[in-house]
Amino acid sequence: MTLVAFGFDGTLIGSDLAVLLGREHGVENEIQGLAEQGPRGEVSLDTTLCQRGSLLEGMPKARVDAAFDRCALRDGVADLIADLRRSDVSVAIVTGSFERGVEAVLERAGVAADHVVANRLVMERGALTGDVEGALFNRGRGQVLEELAAIEGVALGGTFAVGSGATDLPMFYVAGTAIGFDPDPVVEDCCDVVVPSIRKLRLHFEQRGVASGP
Repeated sequence: MTLVAFGFDGTLIGSDLAVLLGREHGVENEIQGLAEQGPRGEVSLDTTLCQRGSLLEGMPKARVDAAFDRCALRDGVADLIADLRRSDVSVAIVTGSFERGVEAVLERAGVAADHVVANRLVMERGALTGDVEGALFNRGRGQVLEELAAIEGVALGGTFAVGSGATDLPMFYVAGTAIGFDPDPVVEDCCDVVVPSIRKLRLHFEQRGVASGP
């Protein structure tokens, strides 16, 4: 059994869910600025996430859904996830982004993951409250990967982590194989493998016998 854990923003999608929400709500620049502070180490990632959530206070559900509707998986991702799961690979998405958006994107693509570990935007009376809660507060992605491996009965040496940014590094440190997907420069030195495209990622998995061909 093998476990593959993917990041989401910048990896499975080419955008950032929080920024898409900010664009719909008229606070895109503010959210983009906050999103860049965490990876630079200026403030904690949890702090920037809470600050981004607060900027979305009062956003109606219809506009949240509209923002998520504009987001799609990269070409080839849905087929790759489906093929991995058919090959008896457990697929996880581990992200500080938002569960509702991740699930909406997957559902629209007609594909599912075995595990989605993400945060949640709190909604009451049809609008966002500005609060964020969820599985990744005060828990590193590395800890989450260890817990998922235990649930699936997979040794950490049999796990793969695929990500693109500094927020994915905790998974890279514990995964058997760390795969950088067109990674940020600060991430590249921590990768066992670097791939520039979904096609190359699929090829790597096929060469390792992790996934069958299309």
